[in-house]
Amino acid sequence: MIRTPLRPLARILQARAKGENPDAIERENKRIRHEQMRDHSRMRAEGRLLVLSVFFFCAFSVVGARMGLLAMSDPVEPRAQAPGSVISATRADIVDRNGSILATNFDTHALYAQPKQMIDPQAVATKLVGIFPDLKQERLVKDFTGSRKFLWIKKKISPEQMQAVHEIGDPGLLFAPRDMRLYPNGKLAAHVMGGASFGREGVRAAEVIGVAGVERYYDDYLRDPANGGKPLELSIDLSVQAASERVLWGGMKLMNAKGATSILMDVKTGEVISVVSLPSFDPNNRPRPIIVGDASDSPLFNRSVQGVYELGSTFKIFAAAQAMELGLVNASTVIDTKGPMRVGGRRIGEFRNKNYGELTVSEIIEKSSNRGTGRMALMIGPKRQQEFLKSMGFFEATPFEIVEASGGKPLLPKKWTDLSAVTISYGHGMSTTPMHLAAGYAAIANGGRVVKPTLLKQNGPQLGARVMSEQTAHEARKMLRAVVASGTASFGEVPGYEVAGKTGTADKPKPSGGYYKDKVIGTFAAMFPASNPQYVLVVTLDEPVETSGKKPRRTAGWTAVPVAAEMIKRVAPLLGMRPSVEPVQVTGITLTSSN
Repeated sequence: MIRTPLRPLARILQARAKGENPDAIERENKRIRHEQMRDHSRMRAEGRLLVLSVFFFCAFSVVGARMGLLAMSDPVEPRAQAPGSVISATRADIVDRNGSILATNFDTHALYAQPKQMIDPQAVATKLVGIFPDLKQERLVKDFTGSRKFLWIKKKISPEQMQAVHEIGDPGLLFAPRDMRLYPNGKLAAHVMGGASFGREGVRAAEVIGVAGVERYYDDYLRDPANGGKPLELSIDLSVQAASERVLWGGMKLMNAKGATSILMDVKTGEVISVVSLPSFDPNNRPRPIIVGDASDSPLFNRSVQGVYELGSTFKIFAAAQAMELGLVNASTVIDTKGPMRVGGRRIGEFRNKNYGELTVSEIIEKSSNRGTGRMALMIGPKRQQEFLKSMGFFEATPFEIVEASGGKPLLPKKWTDLSAVTISYGHGMSTTPMHLAAGYAAIANGGRVVKPTLLKQNGPQLGARVMSEQTAHEARKMLRAVVASGTASFGEVPGYEVAGKTGTADKPKPSGGYYKDKVIGTFAAMFPASNPQYVLVVTLDEPVETSGKKPRRTAGWTAVPVAAEMIKRVAPLLGMRPSVEPVQVTGITLTSSN
C-alpha cells in the first residue's frame, strides 16, 4: 500500500496562496488514511474467519463421519491402554458352586528401573536389597552402572513394598500398573486352579494368562470380553474341599505316605465336588517344575489325573458286574477258588497264599479272591472284557477340564491275552488314574449309566450310555456293602451313612522294571449311602505304611480305608446328608393272634 504524505508541500503552498487553513488538508488526509487502514483490517479479519470456518467444517465432518462409523459397527473391547500396551479385557473370576471366590484379580504394580536417570545407583541397590532380600546387590550394581537403559526389578510388589521404594526417592525407579491374579484361599484347590502368570507385557500394562489347571483350560473363556466378566462357576464346594484336604493331609502323615489323592464325585451328574492331590503348592507363588528325578515328587504333580497306577482289587467288582450282566453268574453262583491256577504259564495266587476253597460270587468280592475273579474273567473272555472296560471310559484320558488330565491316558497291555484278562480283573496289568476309577464306580452307583467327570457345575443329571442293568448294579452295590460290613474294608464303616466300597493294594512298579517288595499303592473306592448312592469317594495313598502294630502294614484296609471313613464322616454333613438307619430286609416274621 502506497502511503500519501499527511501535509503534501504542493497543496500546502496552494492553500496558503488562497488564504485557506493548511491544517484542514492534514486532517482530511488522516481521515482517508484511517479509512484505508480500517478497510484493510476488515479484509484480513474476514479472510481469517473464512479459513477458521473451513477448518471447523472439516473437523466436524471428520468427527461426524467417525461417529457414524462407530454407530454402525459392533462394539469391540479395547485391547490396549496405551501405545505398546497389549493387555486385553480384565480376566473373569472363578467361583465355586456356591459363588465363593476361588480366583480373582488384584490391582498391583511392578517395579522397573531406568539406570540412566538414577542419581546414586550404589545407594539405590543397597536400599532395594533391604526391601527385597531375594535380590543380589552385586547384580543390581552391575545392571545400574552398565549400559542398560531399562530393566525389570520385580514383576509383582505389595503396597508396603511400593511405599518403601517411594521413600528411596530416586527418579530412576518407576512403577508399572499390573492386574495380578489372586487366589484368596492359598493352597486350597491348588491343582484345580493351576495358576496364572504374565504373558506379553509393557511398562503400562501386562497380559494375564493361565499356565496350568482350569486357568489354562478355560484361558480363552476367562479372557473373552464377550462374556461380560461373568465368572466361571465350578462344581467344587469350597467347604467340602477344605475338609477333604485337612483329612487327607492328616491321613497321609499318619500313614507315612509319600503322596495322596482323593476324589468326591456326584454319581448322577459327574460333578467333582472335591479333588485333592498332595503334596500341594500355593498358586499365588507357583513353584518351578522339577527337571530331574521322578515327576511325582513335584508338588505340581496332580495325582488324581496324572497318577497312572495299577489300582489293584478295586477292579474286581467290574469283573463280577460284567459276568452277572452277561448271565454267566449271579451273586450266589459258587466258584472254586482253590489252587493251583495257572494261566499263560503264570501262577495265579492269593494274598498271603490263602486258599478260600469254594466261594459265591458275593464272597469272592467280600474276601477279595484273585483266583475267583480270574475265573470269572476267563468266562467273560479278553474281547468282551475289553469292550466292557472301553465302554466305561478306561481306554482314554478323562475329559476332566484341567490341562493335566489329557496326560493321564491309561496304560494297556500290548496283547490282550487270557493272562491279561485274568490279571486285569484284579487290577494288575492295566494302569489308570483315580479319576477313571471314580467314574467307573459312579456307573455302578447310579444304576448302570456312564457319567463323565466334570469340573463345571451342572443343572441336573448327565447320564450317558447304559453299561449294565439296574439289577446288575444293585447286586454289585450289595457286594460292595458286604465288603465294608464284614470284609476287607471293615474300618470304612461310618454309622448312619451306609458306606459300600472295595479295597485295592497293588505293588508299586520300579522305573527300571519289576515291582518293589515294600512299596504299594493303596486305594479305597467307596459310595454312600449304599441303598441310594449319591456320591463316590476314591482315596489313594502312595507308599503308605501303618506302623501302630508289631509289623508294618501296607494294605489298603489298614491305610486308605480309615482315611476315607474319616473323610466321609467330615464331609457328609457338609453335603446336607443326615445320618439314617440302614434299611434291612425283614424276614422270618409270623403274625399271630394274642387270643
